[in-house]
Amino acid sequence: MEMNLLPFFASALITLVTGFIWYNPKVFGTVWIREAGLTPEALKNGNMIKIFGLTYIFSLMITVILSALTIHQSGAVGMVGGPPLIATAKPSFAAFMADYGTAYRTFKHGALHGFISGLFFALPILAINGLFERKSWKYILINAGYWILTLTLMGGIICAYA
Repeated sequence: MEMNLLPFFASALITLVTGFIWYNPKVFGTVWIREAGLTPEALKNGNMIKIFGLTYIFSLMITVILSALTIHQSGAVGMVGGPPLIATAKPSFAAFMADYGTAYRTFKHGALHGFISGLFFALPILAINGLFERKSWKYILINAGYWILTLTLMGGIICAYA
């Protein structure tokens, strides 16, 4: 099973693109700034190259996990010992991949798994942190909504094109 790496690098940009839109003052930015206890002036401080660079690196890490969650054929490849051992796998593996090698490799399917990941993984993590940090539900839901949308888009891209 050949993997195209370009969708991983492209989908990692989704965190930045959706963030620019989601946290824009005309969308949720003004409310988020208030609920986070920040000011627009405070947000101007900081090394933006470092922030955006690390965001992209962390996003690449997320794409690796999303590929395992969205591309079900990865499990079949893992069962034979990974890509280096595909050539020595039993004939039943080749037959399975011939029948199901591209099954569920659509944007829609990946988006579903990305959405589920956001709802059942990102939301609980952010909610737990927010509760202990004494943040409002507005703050928690703005951040969780961002991650649900972002993971939905990332999952769709990875599943359909990787």
